[in-house]
Amino acid sequence: MAVAIEAPFHVLAVDDSLPDRKLIERLLKTSSFQVTTVDSGSKALEFLGLHGHEDSPISVQADQQEAAVNLIITDYCMPGMTGYDLLKKIKESSYLRDIPVVIMSSENIPSRINRCLEEGADEFFLKPVRLSDMSKLKPHILKSRCKEQYQQEQHLQSNSESSNSSNPTNENSSSTCSNSHKRKANDDEILPHATRPKHS
Repeated sequence: MAVAIEAPFHVLAVDDSLPDRKLIERLLKTSSFQVTTVDSGSKALEFLGLHGHEDSPISVQADQQEAAVNLIITDYCMPGMTGYDLLKKIKESSYLRDIPVVIMSSENIPSRINRCLEEGADEFFLKPVRLSDMSKLKPHILKSRCKEQYQQEQHLQSNSESSNSSNPTNENSSSTCSNSHKRKANDDEILPHATRPKHS
């Protein structure tokens, strides 16, 4: 019987620069991450199974479905769809919004960094990205997984509570109704005796 081995975290790296893609891929693999690289934001969305403007997953290849993405790291400055645009698409999607996103940029512009963090980026790396930066990725993945697990537990708990409470509520309401009818009947029976005039 084969022993189940936990798969490495899967990172999707997005950068239009081939040298930068090769560098980030090497750093991620050195840090024991599984890596997929693409050269544009639109290809990243395609890989993630999302249409350009739709909030629903599309059919993707079986090998892609098996390798769920645990984190996305993207360059900020890219032609067409920038890293910021990609970040917005991901965070606007109910299907993808819980995936941590890290932005990379060679320019240290505070307003840009703040804008990305406000939009939901989990981290902002300045290029060139270093091996020491890789250690900052795993906590975001673990945090996301804990959040996802918590939400699933809450969802299951709310479902079980609603299914358990639906029947007793109906029974209680019906028994309450029947009890009120009984009480009314008893009152009607007692009332004539209570209001019967006393004989002197």
